[in-house]
Amino acid sequence: MTTKILIVQILTLCSIILPNANSVVFKYPAVFNFGDSNSDTGELGAGLGFTLDPVYGRTHFKASSGRFCDGRLIVDFLMDAMKLPFLNAYLDSIGMPSFQKGCNFAAAGSTIHQATPTSVCPFSFDIQVNQFLHFKARVVDLLAKGKRLDKYIPAVDYFSKGLYTFDIGQNDLAGAFYSKTIDQVLASIPKILEEFETGLRRLYDEGARNFWIHNTGPLGCLAQNVAKFGTDPSMLDELGCVSGHNQAAKLFNLQLHALCKKLQGDYTDSNVTYVDIYTIKYGLIANYSRYGFDQPIMACCGVGGAPLNYNSGISCGQTKVINGTSVTAKACSDSSEYVNWDGIHYTEAANQYVSTQILTGKYSDPPFADKMPFLLDLKF
Repeated sequence: MTTKILIVQILTLCSIILPNANSVVFKYPAVFNFGDSNSDTGELGAGLGFTLDPVYGRTHFKASSGRFCDGRLIVDFLMDAMKLPFLNAYLDSIGMPSFQKGCNFAAAGSTIHQATPTSVCPFSFDIQVNQFLHFKARVVDLLAKGKRLDKYIPAVDYFSKGLYTFDIGQNDLAGAFYSKTIDQVLASIPKILEEFETGLRRLYDEGARNFWIHNTGPLGCLAQNVAKFGTDPSMLDELGCVSGHNQAAKLFNLQLHALCKKLQGDYTDSNVTYVDIYTIKYGLIANYSRYGFDQPIMACCGVGGAPLNYNSGISCGQTKVINGTSVTAKACSDSSEYVNWDGIHYTEAANQYVSTQILTGKYSDPPFADKMPFLLDLKF
């Protein structure tokens, strides 16, 4: 395990340090994050009142942290790189959480489309934006009253100087495939992004000026989708990913990129950065062994064994009776060998790799390889 981690570190560190000698300090005072399980640091658990099995969080936190991962998420590594503390979930009120350096509104299962009574998560993007507006109003009100809460809430100017990060849309696409044809899914994308644009413009009207927008990853490469939609080999690409799902992700990303370019033109007083997560993740799956991984698609934590180790009826850490036999979805012994954690989410090791690639600046529009806004400070 130690050797594998060292290989990943050397390869990813070289990709960052060599092309970016003229790096400068990333000076955002706070981060406000919006998204789904890819960046949820405890929102859904706090909001709905449940605790993930302790196996979630075993790698770094040594206990469940509300993250759908064995350890840290991409957002955690980026906060480290900015020398900022991990973001607390907006609804997590226990333990005197500090929101001085930002707040995380991301919730697992959330969508850009407005949530319905049957949605997995009630905290869709419009609700997350509403939560932010409430958060900001309360902060401004408390500070205006002279409340001595500087250690717990951000300064007012942090709302204009801070970084607003977004990683959402995967669930809109993935969920749609259960009831729609590929053509219907593709046709729904403009409406999804119209709602996303509405939320971004609301944030701009509230003073947001620094937008950091992740596109969606290759959801066709998730074991969950391969198990459900990839039983016919003709539906899979050369890597074993569901082609239709990845086609939808690529069209979504194409239109999201166009939206970002539009916002860059509309908001000349702002920074709007589009980050190509899809290319990074698909490249990792295609070249997994180069970066020290043994399994690109099979889940570390699951049941059923190769090739996917995934059963939609038994989530990671759960025990259920199937055909009269008690079955437990257990974690593998070494999650650093796996790209995928539980069939849906990435392992900490994979998140670390993706983060280091983000920090090269070459997957962003506008690119920042020549004016690196991060000083490398990843804590391996």
